[in-house]
Amino acid sequence: MKALRVLPAGGVFDGGVAGGGAADPVVFDTELGPAPPWAHQPTVEWQVVGQCNYDCSYCIQSKKHRVGIPGDDELRRAIAFLGRLASDGGVWEIKTTGGEPFSFRGFLDVVVNGLMDDTPHRMSTLTNLSAPPAILRRFAKRTRGRLSVVSASLHLEHTAVDAFLHRLDALRDAVDDDARLVVNCVLVPDRLEAVLAAQQAVVARGFRFFPQLMKVKGGVYAYSPAQMTQVRAIVGDLDEAARTRSANLAPAYTGRRCFAGARYLVVTKEGDAWSCRTAKRHGEGYLGSVFGDDGVGDSVRLHPGARACPYTLCPCATPANRGMIEGVPAKFGRTATDEDDA
Repeated sequence: MKALRVLPAGGVFDGGVAGGGAADPVVFDTELGPAPPWAHQPTVEWQVVGQCNYDCSYCIQSKKHRVGIPGDDELRRAIAFLGRLASDGGVWEIKTTGGEPFSFRGFLDVVVNGLMDDTPHRMSTLTNLSAPPAILRRFAKRTRGRLSVVSASLHLEHTAVDAFLHRLDALRDAVDDDARLVVNCVLVPDRLEAVLAAQQAVVARGFRFFPQLMKVKGGVYAYSPAQMTQVRAIVGDLDEAARTRSANLAPAYTGRRCFAGARYLVVTKEGDAWSCRTAKRHGEGYLGSVFGDDGVGDSVRLHPGARACPYTLCPCATPANRGMIEGVPAKFGRTATDEDDA
């Protein structure tokens, strides 16, 4: 099996923007090698579909991007690329996102079956959990032994807490004991009282609740003092939450060595691979297409080592929790330091 290409050993990235545009050269720190020398879980976040059956008013993705269903052939080409990762880095975690993964037939029929049959990787998913219990049970059965995390997004604009928990109970009954179920919920300013009540119901049912500050274009929503009192009622002490990463507070890791692009990457529904979500928003960190010239991602070039993070916002908990950032211990995986995950 042909190995994936990495950037030249000199450590200079000559590009970094989609289409091969001329960005400022990026210098990588190769002292630690192409992978973190500390505990970590190599991870791909794969946006398997654009469409979503919800239309949340606070969605960070603009409506024009919440469309599109890849064809079966495109999905299979992406799976072929993911399979090749095993030749370089062993077992990765493939975290499927959307849109809403369960909103199209190809998720179970092509994506899940392909990952289970044609790769050795473990699987996680981010879902609004709107799928019927029968579909969730089918998913649990097909991923048995290789399901890591289900991050279930509770959207109070579209579902009642009791109905959501009914589906989550059905999934918990069907998955392996070591699969982790996490309920995440955005702290929408005008729904904070309802979020607090939902948190209490979720925790009472035995699930972990992972609150997230609401993201807006350019950063985090500016809550009023009164709203911040409600936020603290949900999150607890903010300094402690930041230290333990018990909530998504959109921290900054500016200047720390980060292995995004080397052992963590994002793949969009169009097949474009990026080093991380923030880099993509800045038009930087483009790694190539998983639908490359040979049809299986030959144009993707992984970073040869770490890069000092240049950004002032890390909106996604996954790179930190999978151990990609120097000085930020992994909080998920077989070598994790504790049992938290997201």
